[in-house]
Amino acid sequence: MSETALSASILLLCYRDAPYIRAALESALAQTVPCEIIVSNDCSDDGTFELAQEMVANYRGPHRVSVRRNEHNLGVAAHVNAAVPLTHGDIVVMMAGDDVSYPHRVATILDAFRRRPRATVLGSDFDGIDENGHAREVSFRQRPEVFGLDYYVSIGRLIGLLGAAMAFRREVFERFGPLLGPIEDNALSLRGALLGECLNLRQRLLQYRQHANSVSAGVFARHEPPMLRMQRRYERTIRFYRGTADDLEHCLAQMPELPPRRRGLARDIVSMYRIEADAREALLHKARRHWLKPIGRGLLHLGLRRKSAERALKLFVPRRWFGLYGR
Repeated sequence: MSETALSASILLLCYRDAPYIRAALESALAQTVPCEIIVSNDCSDDGTFELAQEMVANYRGPHRVSVRRNEHNLGVAAHVNAAVPLTHGDIVVMMAGDDVSYPHRVATILDAFRRRPRATVLGSDFDGIDENGHAREVSFRQRPEVFGLDYYVSIGRLIGLLGAAMAFRREVFERFGPLLGPIEDNALSLRGALLGECLNLRQRLLQYRQHANSVSAGVFARHEPPMLRMQRRYERTIRFYRGTADDLEHCLAQMPELPPRRRGLARDIVSMYRIEADAREALLHKARRHWLKPIGRGLLHLGLRRKSAERALKLFVPRRWFGLYGR
């Protein structure tokens, strides 16, 4: 397929998004270039699926639109694994059922991929909104416009592109198969970096909604009781980090042709994710003497040195000072 003739599939993933699905789907239908649009519901019971069906039944326009539902609730990454193989576009554009894409979003994404053939995955800037559609500040560390594996080694935080603002070439998924782990965005970001380069467009291409029932609120326990918030965040992050490490290691095994330097960078990233998971597990569940090994391992990695040094200081203060309880 020529870069000038790239096609797009919008994958609109939704779960308990009844208050927001109309605005989300209307924004997908308002895209200025013809797209395949697949609305995929993760077996929610709040009417989201039926609302989407009703809208699509009455749609007459340039896009090919379908609505589907999983038989059982799968969770984020497994939902992606079930839905991506149903798409047909060269570029898969991710969208959440509580967000709103601006009409030029897909056209801008396709143009970016045409201009940079080595780009395999991209994100974009966004406007934050709350449950009522009002502007709100959303904290999200700025990414470089173009970056690769070396960025992930040096950044000091295990962060990828924002899943709700992400788009990727089909090969990012098809080359390696289903995602491992519970969360999709870091795994897809790292797969893209293995295959080429990552982009973060400076254009604001969507309204990203944060509210009490959003996926990110669940992952980071933003709205849970203070005494449980840090513990649950650690537990979920441990699973997330280990799953991301498993996925990247799986992908590396399928790329024997990867140059030695890039392979070394990828292995460093796997190691960083595993160290961070081990360190959080130690802080959460183990006596302080067990903190020393992951702290020491972290001090050997450029990107983890600052965080590991901060953890070393925690050896000398009560756990409750940093939101954890126990020995």
